[in-house]
Amino acid sequence: MSNNGKVVVIGAGFVGATSAYAMFIDGAPSEIVLLDVNKEKAEGEAMDLEQGMQFVPGTKLSYGSDYALVRNAEVVVITAGARTKPGQTRLELISVNAQILKTIIQNIKKYNKDCCLLIVTNPVDVLTYLAVRYSGFSYDKVFGSGTTLDSARLRYFLGQKLRVHPSSIHAYMLGEHGDSEFPAWSSARVGGVPVLEMEGLDRAILNRLADNTRRAAYEIVARKGATYYAIGLVVAQLVRAILDDSNTIFPLSVYLKKYHGVSDVTLSVPVVLNRSGAHIRFQLPLSQQEKKQFRSCAKIVRSLQS
Repeated sequence: MSNNGKVVVIGAGFVGATSAYAMFIDGAPSEIVLLDVNKEKAEGEAMDLEQGMQFVPGTKLSYGSDYALVRNAEVVVITAGARTKPGQTRLELISVNAQILKTIIQNIKKYNKDCCLLIVTNPVDVLTYLAVRYSGFSYDKVFGSGTTLDSARLRYFLGQKLRVHPSSIHAYMLGEHGDSEFPAWSSARVGGVPVLEMEGLDRAILNRLADNTRRAAYEIVARKGATYYAIGLVVAQLVRAILDDSNTIFPLSVYLKKYHGVSDVTLSVPVVLNRSGAHIRFQLPLSQQEKKQFRSCAKIVRSLQS
């Protein structure tokens, strides 16, 4: 276990608390701080977690509403904001959550200018772009959870179809974490075999799997009001990769400069994640159709990030 870094989670709602829970079980951070404007809520979540200390590696838990708590944090995870309502798209959340984010980052900068900022609040691509602008941090230090969960969903659905564990599938959802995201089928592999060459996977089936992936969050929200378990697992994995300095590849929302001709926008592409942040070390090859979809994502997100 890493147990080698302080992590602050801003926002003790469903996603923030579940992310803290997943990290607490995983044991990568040496300390987890739950920070929320509602100090009592943060305290309650911390109490509920720490009373299970016997069964986990031993991460320290703290809570509060004072931004001085972000001092010396390696990673600050931002989950605070209004959540998606049934029938509401992620992009419709932008105005309220952008203002919340601006206030949060202004407060973070008073105490910590060296941490990695992991944006989870939706719409994550637009808010990651704004976080880059508001913080003034280097591009590598500010990134969003992006399509990491969407890619996991795609691998799950594909795995269900093929009866293969998702960890043995290499396939990415790229672009916007939302309705315009698309699967990079041209580079997808299962056990080294290109997905586009596999028997029994015609274009209609692949399109259905992609549609299932795009609709997944909406289907869950319609049934239970919010999604938080799977994204909590995503946050725990991203934090572990940072604290372990593992150089693991994830599709994260990052600021792009000349990525397949796309610049000045934050979208999800495969990046190398380590203790110094998220780094674009290569461009994933895309088909002509995928490049067109990528540019379409950029146009949609860019129109909302100013």
